[in-house]
Amino acid sequence: MAKSTVELSRPANPTLKKPSFPKKRTTMSVFCLYSPKLSIFLLALCVSLFTLYHIQSLHARTTSSPPWSFVHQWERFTNCTQEHGSMAEKLRQSVTFLPLKDLRYADKARQGHTWFMSSTYDTREEGGVQYQQFPSESSKRRLLCLKGKETHDGSWNSYALAWPEALPFNATLLKGLTFVSYNHYDYDNIWHGLSAMVPFVAWHIRNGCESPSRWILYHWGELRFEMGPWLRTLTGATFGGAPYTESFEGVNDGQPLCFEKAVVMRHNEGGMSRDRRTETYDLMRCKARMYCNVSLEGRIPEVNKQGFLVIGMTLFMRTGSRSFTNESAVIGIFEKECAKVDGCRLMVAYSNNLTFCEQVKMMSLTDILVSTHGAQLTNMFLMDKNSSVMEFFPKGWLKVAGVGQYVYHWIASWSGMRHQGAWRDLNGDECPYAEDDRRCMSIYKNGKVGFNETYFSEWARDVLNEVKIRKLEEAASKTIASTSACSCG
Repeated sequence: MAKSTVELSRPANPTLKKPSFPKKRTTMSVFCLYSPKLSIFLLALCVSLFTLYHIQSLHARTTSSPPWSFVHQWERFTNCTQEHGSMAEKLRQSVTFLPLKDLRYADKARQGHTWFMSSTYDTREEGGVQYQQFPSESSKRRLLCLKGKETHDGSWNSYALAWPEALPFNATLLKGLTFVSYNHYDYDNIWHGLSAMVPFVAWHIRNGCESPSRWILYHWGELRFEMGPWLRTLTGATFGGAPYTESFEGVNDGQPLCFEKAVVMRHNEGGMSRDRRTETYDLMRCKARMYCNVSLEGRIPEVNKQGFLVIGMTLFMRTGSRSFTNESAVIGIFEKECAKVDGCRLMVAYSNNLTFCEQVKMMSLTDILVSTHGAQLTNMFLMDKNSSVMEFFPKGWLKVAGVGQYVYHWIASWSGMRHQGAWRDLNGDECPYAEDDRRCMSIYKNGKVGFNETYFSEWARDVLNEVKIRKLEEAASKTIASTSACSCG
């Protein structure tokens, strides 16, 4: 009988595994090194030890000599102080005074940076004045110092720049703002004086209306101690107090004066734009009227008893040089033409017998100013803007007087007036040289002015009619310029 065979099915590569038995887990108790309580304890211990150490250290410093580190620091401080003092002494010794009038530039005294303080340069804002200010960035924060009281030779007076910590030996420091003026002409003639004053007024407007504590006046580097009465009054009115002109009284020739703050002008109005000039003249007009208790409202249309608008025509006469040869004839011509215009009022005044305020009052009532060439015409800026000026010249001025003969054309433009032209006399003293020879000016300068009745009559008639039309238009449109207060208070 055949036996059946039982076959076991196996994998081709059997993997034999040992039976696994559960292992017995062994547990061991471990002491942990981290503990919050211990950390707090150790921190407190460290703080206590640190505090005790510093208390002991401080106690040791008070009972014994300083540690070497402190001594070293003290020595360094002492050495630094000594070096600073030595440096200041060297700076003081290095201050160098130079002549106020540099004779090397005598042939071009007013050109470029001028012969006055020739080593320094001006600051100029767009359309503004040319000036120097001390201290400033351009001066490296140095102050201006002046020395000398010479009134006849400016090359003997001198200037220097010095740091505040190292002023020259024996120097006196003057507090406040100092205005230092250089004028190539003088401070008595009202036009020349006004030209020197204008840039300071312009600076005053643009710098918070700051006013000076003192003025120092130079002409060719020579000291001047006074302004003419007219200029002095206008200056006081503009800056709010009578100007103090430094006289250097009690100061030795070799003793320097240094200034806490100084502004120097040496170009008068040169370089100023027309707008800046007009702004400046507006302020001076306003301040002068305020000082003299004249209305600031401008020429409010004034009418006479007949109801006509008043036109003020003023003949401002001179005596002596450049006066009219026949005053009564000239007055008669303008009286006749004025009488033909309804509302025309003629005034005749002389420039040599009016106070400053009388001139201010007269100009405030003037629409047409009639006068020969001369300093009295400077008063024109005191009229209302758009007023008219008629100017008259002696013989010979046109060819030999130079550009200076046009100064009243310029001031009319700058102050907002209308210069209506000039009449030039063809008759007068004869010159032995050619008519265009500059030597003739010594003859023509103080000549007198004649008259031409026909020309004067027609000219007066034209100007009167123009002014009448303008005033009627202004009254109709109510465009009269007025103000109740001045800029700069």
